[in-house]
Amino acid sequence: MVEEKEKERVCVTGAGGYLASWVVKFLLSEGYLVHATVRDPCDDEKNGHLKKLEKASENLQVFKADLLDRQSLCEAFAGCAGVFHIACPVPPGRVPNPEVELIEPAVSGTRNVLDACIKASIKRVVVVSSIGAVMLNPNWPKDKAMDEECWSDTDFCNTSENYYCLGKTISEFEALEHAKRSGLSMVTLCPSVVIGPMLQSKVNASSLLLLALLKDGRESVEDRPRPVVNVRDVAEAILLTYKNSEVEGRYICTSYVIRSKVLVDMLKSKYPNYNYPKSFIEVEEEVKLSSEKLQKLGWNYRSLDETVNDALKSYEEKGLLGEDRSTGLKMSA
Repeated sequence: MVEEKEKERVCVTGAGGYLASWVVKFLLSEGYLVHATVRDPCDDEKNGHLKKLEKASENLQVFKADLLDRQSLCEAFAGCAGVFHIACPVPPGRVPNPEVELIEPAVSGTRNVLDACIKASIKRVVVVSSIGAVMLNPNWPKDKAMDEECWSDTDFCNTSENYYCLGKTISEFEALEHAKRSGLSMVTLCPSVVIGPMLQSKVNASSLLLLALLKDGRESVEDRPRPVVNVRDVAEAILLTYKNSEVEGRYICTSYVIRSKVLVDMLKSKYPNYNYPKSFIEVEEEVKLSSEKLQKLGWNYRSLDETVNDALKSYEEKGLLGEDRSTGLKMSA
């Protein structure tokens, strides 16, 4: 009788979050043994959906961990071959203390994760960064698509008070430098605005952007271009870069750039009865991003139509479209 090959064990940080939940789902479906770190394993409202995923009962183990507590990370990583570092606070708006609430968890948290990876002899790491670590660069040539060589300017992030992007930029740059010094096999992924169906019950910041267009009924909104990508496509990109162990460096992950008015018109044509913005303020701004490097690995993405339709179906199933946004929607990082 042939011995069954031992399943590979991996860890996902911030596993209860929007993107991380899909990564956990896909890993379980492919037969991985998954360690999932969360702040509070007893909080079923935030993390209960993980236990309902297919194969979770036999292949998922939930760990209490904090990014600022390196020992808790070491315990979660023990016995794992790979780590997917996805945990990061994403605020729905301004925060009173960005240094404590955004920058410190992003920078020190990533540093702790990588140090714990070295201590646990992790073989492969994927760090999820953000397009926010790419796009805030006023000196990038206007006619050139932003690619992996483009980094957000930290001074510009600071002066414009875009602390989320500042934290992401510093933490990703430090992560890549850490990998060079330590020899850790690592890749970073920079997704754009992630939309699509939700597995978790609490509403994350990027889903709230779409829900706001459906429900807020504002007099006017700025007609800004937004780079978007399907949450499932990002999760697939994360697994793709993990499995291609010879690749390293950064990978931008984005599919479409769509302006607010075009998106609303698209939504109205199929779902006419929601409370859409009444008018749009023209904004002279262009967004050019390239995911060519990721596509060369074999990455493909779903249509925008499928992405939006599946997102709305998910919102309806969770009862989010029938509640007042000020009281009915609960936020999740």
